[in-house]
Amino acid sequence: MNFSEVFKQSNHLCKVSPDGKYLATCVQYRLVVRDLSTLQILQLYTCLDQVSHMEWSSDSLFILCAMYKRGLVQVWSLEQPDWHCKIDEGSIGLVSSRWSPDGRHILNTTEFHLRITVWSLCTKAVSYIKYPKACQKGIDFSRDGCYMALAERRDCKDYVSIFVCDDWHLLRHFETETQDLAGLEWSPNGCVLAVWDSCLEYKVLLYSLDGRLLSTYSAYEWSLGVKSVSWSPSSQFLAIGSYDEKVRILNHITWKKIVQFEHPATIDNTKAIVYKEVERRPAMVSDELSLHNITMSPTLLSTQSKYEICPLPVHIPVVKPEPDRANPKIGVSVLAFSSDSRYLATKNDNMATAIWVWDLQKMSLAAVLEHTSAVRCIMWDPRRPRLALCTGNSKLYLWSPGGCVSVQVPAEGSFHVQSLNWHWSGDSVILLGKDQLCLCYMDTDHEEE
Repeated sequence: MNFSEVFKQSNHLCKVSPDGKYLATCVQYRLVVRDLSTLQILQLYTCLDQVSHMEWSSDSLFILCAMYKRGLVQVWSLEQPDWHCKIDEGSIGLVSSRWSPDGRHILNTTEFHLRITVWSLCTKAVSYIKYPKACQKGIDFSRDGCYMALAERRDCKDYVSIFVCDDWHLLRHFETETQDLAGLEWSPNGCVLAVWDSCLEYKVLLYSLDGRLLSTYSAYEWSLGVKSVSWSPSSQFLAIGSYDEKVRILNHITWKKIVQFEHPATIDNTKAIVYKEVERRPAMVSDELSLHNITMSPTLLSTQSKYEICPLPVHIPVVKPEPDRANPKIGVSVLAFSSDSRYLATKNDNMATAIWVWDLQKMSLAAVLEHTSAVRCIMWDPRRPRLALCTGNSKLYLWSPGGCVSVQVPAEGSFHVQSLNWHWSGDSVILLGKDQLCLCYMDTDHEEE
């Protein structure tokens, strides 16, 4: 495992191009494009203000930079650096900007979600979509890029509109059986649209492409409901995380629950392996070194850690949520399937230091990873069952069926990993600190950690 030098970035705006060849980063109002293999700067663009959002087009030819405070979007071309496009939404404002799947249209959502404006880079044509709903996830494109599902709110009712992305004509428009629609998501095969209600009511609805209601699932009533929803890459499973600290898995044939995963404070499941992070302070402290005028790198002085397998039963630290606060820190907020759909990683918010890994072939708990700090971000390797995670310190943590490892990031100064992102090849991970980034290159000759 090797690490690159550290580069600057702002607001965690760092994206690998879809073809995997380039790395785009924003530093204040500058956009820097590097060759990912050499990390040499290829292009440097200057935007009109500090960038709020940055995104590659699907063909890796254009980069969108949105400046929400000024209601501006700038588009830059990788092939023609002199060409650029500026979209000014004016006084109506801008809260969201994104590419369409074809990489030739830009969808801008105005302030107060009054409308979505569709701008064409080819014809300069402008289309408007009215009544978009302000919610957790109100817009989603099918994996093949053919259809867009949009949540709408009009006359105090929730609706879903399905548009064809080629010419933006309306394919279907139907009312949903929700009190307050919170999100929607296409299955990876594009056959089913999952729609879920706000946390005040546990309800998940499944619709076909033509707007037919295939099934409704509700686990309980009169309590806080759905917190997270995720499809497996195979489209066979729909995982629903809720405020009752459980995950329910629905199957794609009958849309009934096939298994329920719980997150108990005491683990006594003999099939599961519990890995606990154990910290070890350096033998010589910096005070002693300074007496002898010895300077050492911060990496050598930082706290070392490793995973140890704990004998069962194991007690996971639980933080009691404050009952008088909104959005209580309780329930399953993170659901992540491995690329082969075999494993599911979950995080229960009132056990923030622990990540649970479930084996969907055996329908049981495979491993629990307990850390000294709350887990910030988790992400699966896109090619193999390998999970990377970070906890806001200077370490990268990796789990695979073969075991667990904690790796110190050997960056100069204090580099604390707050977020991470895999390259689609699975050969490298981008580690993001507060205002820096670093690449970690995996040793592909040794698949198991």
